[in-house]
Amino acid sequence: MPKNKPPYRLELREQLIALVKAGRSPEELSPDYGQTAQTIRNWIAADVAEDDPAHLGRAEREELARLRRENKILREERETL
Repeated sequence: MPKNKPPYRLELREQLIALVKAGRSPEELSPDYGQTAQTIRNWIAADVAEDDPAHLGRAEREELARLRRENKILREERETL
C-alpha cells in the first residue's frame, strides 16, 4: 500500500504557481520539486478558479442569486417611494 505524503507546504504551492505563470511548464518543474506535473496543473486550475468569479461554488452562486433578488426588490421599493 502506498504511503501517504504529508500535505504540501503552501509556500511551495505558491512558488510553483508563480513559476508557471512566469512561463515554466509543469513538466519542467516536476522533477526539480518532487511534484507530479498533474498536481502542479491542478494547483494552477484551482488558483485560476479562485480568481475567476465565473467559477463560484454552489453556496456562492446561491448567495449571489439571493443577493441579486434582494437588490432588485430594494431598487423597486426605492423607486416607488
